[in-house]
Amino acid sequence: MTSLKDFKNERERLNKVVMKYAGGEIKRFYSLDNQVYRDGALPAKIKELLGLVASLVLRCDDCVKYHINQCNEVGINDSELEEALAVSLIVGGSIVIPHLRRAFDVWDETKVRATDD
Repeated sequence: MTSLKDFKNERERLNKVVMKYAGGEIKRFYSLDNQVYRDGALPAKIKELLGLVASLVLRCDDCVKYHINQCNEVGINDSELEEALAVSLIVGGSIVIPHLRRAFDVWDETKVRATDD
């Protein structure tokens, strides 16, 4: 397991490698991914929770880490996070539990990091 800081640094490094080779299609996808989480008819907070739930159900730990961090950045609180993770557990079933554990662990790390700043 890597720390959230290590994850963010590695993600940034790898995205730079992708962009070094990326053509228009990949760049457009990255741009669309960025745009879809902005405030619109749904606030960014809700969109991040939706992304988090989908990531848990799809069992993508990198995506879960990313969305947990984003949830922290947009001001999600513990209760909102817990309810969203409960939805992912109901939708995804017990196979989601290992990812749920890691999600709460990363959430804890965002809180520890916030007190260290």
